[in-house]
Amino acid sequence: MKSLVVYSSRTGNTEKVARAIYAALPQPADIHCVDDCPDPSKYDFVALGFWVDRGAPDAKAQEYMRSVQGKAIGLFGTLGAWPDSEHAKDCVRKAEELVQGNQVLGSFLCQGRIDPRIIEAMQKAVANTHPMTPERKARIQEAEKHPDEQDLQAAQDAFRGMLEAFVPESLCVS
Repeated sequence: MKSLVVYSSRTGNTEKVARAIYAALPQPADIHCVDDCPDPSKYDFVALGFWVDRGAPDAKAQEYMRSVQGKAIGLFGTLGAWPDSEHAKDCVRKAEELVQGNQVLGSFLCQGRIDPRIIEAMQKAVANTHPMTPERKARIQEAEKHPDEQDLQAAQDAFRGMLEAFVPESLCVS
């Protein structure tokens, strides 16, 4: 079985998670930024990573995700929100919609540091919709600490679990 990890990262959070996942995958495996990723048709399993932008995978990740067809995939991402929140669950659903035509084996999300420019833009553009409450400030401060070693271990465990149940068609005996 040959695996591919493809990620899009703005602040380095998603790349960090991608590298941890790559380290946990059986070889042969390759890892690439979405900007220079190879054709996924040569791989049995593709791990697709994104950072959450406006409640969905970022634009670069979306473009690549739509190009992957007929593969077993695992989704992973980073976001400023709590990874077990309804917002995070919505983000996963949106990612799954982008990869229809593939077998989604699972997903993993963790918090990640938010680009300060995004926080600034958010405060200006949507101050009435999303005011900077004490709760929001606390979440943003917590996000600064992630992904941490526990997050990286959880990502590795999640992807090992996905692959334990997966047997590529090419390895099936008729």
